[in-house]
Amino acid sequence: MNLQPQVGKYRFRSIWISDTHLGTKHCHAESLAEFLSVTESEYLYLVGDIVDLWAMTKSIHWPREHTQVLQLIQQKADNGTKVIYTPGNHDSALRSFCGKRIGNIQVEKHVKHVSAKGRKLLVLHGDQVDPLMQAHFGNLLSYVGDVGYDFLLFINRQLKRLFRMFGLKYWSLASFIKNNLKNAMKHISTYEHLLASLARDHKVNGVICGHIHFPRFHTINEIDYFNTGDWVEHCTALVETASGEIKLIHWSEMIDMINEDKLSVESLVA
Repeated sequence: MNLQPQVGKYRFRSIWISDTHLGTKHCHAESLAEFLSVTESEYLYLVGDIVDLWAMTKSIHWPREHTQVLQLIQQKADNGTKVIYTPGNHDSALRSFCGKRIGNIQVEKHVKHVSAKGRKLLVLHGDQVDPLMQAHFGNLLSYVGDVGYDFLLFINRQLKRLFRMFGLKYWSLASFIKNNLKNAMKHISTYEHLLASLARDHKVNGVICGHIHFPRFHTINEIDYFNTGDWVEHCTALVETASGEIKLIHWSEMIDMINEDKLSVESLVA
């Protein structure tokens, strides 16, 4: 990898990341650390499932890159970035700290962000409205789903090695299944509409969430829906420019432009 990180080279008003799942083999912590090292922002939102406390009760995978990610986040908080953490279902133990601070990091169940354009956005992980999480035996269904998803991610890692060996572009089996199975897309659509409805109840213009590892932005009944994606499959984040434009960025595209010395904030979010 040719990247030479330059701290603060790419500055945004706000950055949102979620579903990094630190503490597991699935986390692309090296890519996340690189992303954090080359970006700065006034606000940094950690939209849940950052440290996978749930998975870590069974096994822990914690190489130095995972520590580096936490150090970079802490450095940003210490240097004046407003860091807000809205825990998810995999780090739900941290919800006991909601309304409090962990060092310089504010922990909240949900929070309202006001963009530079004056648009109000509800920020939360999203598991609160997930039908599977709310159903009877929801914890069991979630556990079974996690086991199946972990297996898909294991296959993804093997495919990634194989594709890299032959110089091919990475392809995600898990993403392919989500995009092509009718029931999966129905669940995603239901989830998105429930969050849009929740945003309307909170009298805001949009919602920013994570949880389902499906990066996307579209409008649902005049409510802007943003999903940050994740750092186990897609390596995506949401960013807000100084003018208030919110865009979904992919690290794979960003790093290619950095390596070719063709990247500017304007080109990234155009």
